[in-house]
Amino acid sequence: MHITIQKGITDLQKASILKLWNEEYPQKLQYASIAEFDKYLDGLEDKTHFLLREEEEIIGWAATFKRDEQRWFAILISSFVQGKGYGKKLLNALKEHETHLLGWVIDHNKDSKANGMPYYSPLAFYEKNGFVIQPEIRFESEKMSALRIEWKKIASV
Repeated sequence: MHITIQKGITDLQKASILKLWNEEYPQKLQYASIAEFDKYLDGLEDKTHFLLREEEEIIGWAATFKRDEQRWFAILISSFVQGKGYGKKLLNALKEHETHLLGWVIDHNKDSKANGMPYYSPLAFYEKNGFVIQPEIRFESEKMSALRIEWKKIASV
């Protein structure tokens, strides 16, 4: 297992990430085509991609990006490797490159994935990995109900 960090992604990598996205996120958040996914990615400013690979297969993806003058992130891990420490390794790679991160996290278990399996909130994972939950700051839309999480690097003395 290794993580590569890059500013851009190839078309083949993009297709793998889209497949992972559509398998792991709630069905309501899926993208029907590469063109739709491209539109999402193009809307992210100053992106850095983190690709978690086993051999050549992408089993996890994360990105940090700028929104409203702050650094945000998105992260995905294949359900086949969840619970094995890969998500923590990927998240730690983001933390090594950033001093402050914000994200939106679905905080309920009401959604389903495309395969019909439930989408379980990763909120406890983020809490365990040093993120502060901000329940008073919510994002609500037709597709998603989430709360904001925040991580800040602690300055060493």
